[in-house]
Amino acid sequence: MSHPLERIALISDVHGNLTALEAVLADIDARGITRILNLGDYVGKGPRGREVIDLCRERCEVNLLGNWDDFLPDPDRTWGGEALAWWLAQLSEGQGEWLRSLPFSHDFTMSGRRIRLFHASAGTVHRRVRFDHDEEEFLGMFANTPATGDGPEPTVVGYGDTHDPYYEVDRQRRTLFNTGSVGNCMDDPTPVYVILEGVPDSEVEAPFSIQFVRVPYDVEAELAVAGEMGMPELAAYTSELRDGIYRGEMNDPAGPGYHRRPRP
Repeated sequence: MSHPLERIALISDVHGNLTALEAVLADIDARGITRILNLGDYVGKGPRGREVIDLCRERCEVNLLGNWDDFLPDPDRTWGGEALAWWLAQLSEGQGEWLRSLPFSHDFTMSGRRIRLFHASAGTVHRRVRFDHDEEEFLGMFANTPATGDGPEPTVVGYGDTHDPYYEVDRQRRTLFNTGSVGNCMDDPTPVYVILEGVPDSEVEAPFSIQFVRVPYDVEAELAVAGEMGMPELAAYTSELRDGIYRGEMNDPAGPGYHRRPRP
């Protein structure tokens, strides 16, 4: 007996870009998808972190912790500058605490596959795994850690963080994919999200798919809002949103190669 397939939308790395988030949510709604899971990084880089948090709390059934969500509102953070102070000041009362309290990962089953979602890596939101990782890094994404907890190891892992969507599978059928970014995608700056389709909560193998969706939006309207609000680093934000060219090591806290290793 066949079971009905269900679609789940995965979004990540909105980074205060409310215009892009609204366009992506409209596309999700137009497809009749009602379940949305968010892999983190609601704030920073873009101007409207407060509004993004409010909308994601309303629309997403799962919200996970990102690296920006952890360090930006950290009361013990001693480093930073004008831009970080500005982004933090945009948050409303209690939002910083909400961000830092978000769960690290989320596990579920679909079409006989054990799926795990987290923001950046299996051990911490502050360790970056790029598309050009080695085998050790690949295998490490499927491991249980103190952050993920115990239980059956996943056969499918989805994450965000690098703003660089891709899909990969090995001979043991382990599947690793990156959702890309809704609000700050690299190279092609068009917002991207993922749709998972399969039989929900089923241990029985069944059809399963991972679809990447690009959603155009009004980039200039988003940049106009950032300018009107007086957001710092507007030139860098403009370069990222219009051309997918990143500010790189200039301002990002992880230093050189924040999103990827340079091409030769």
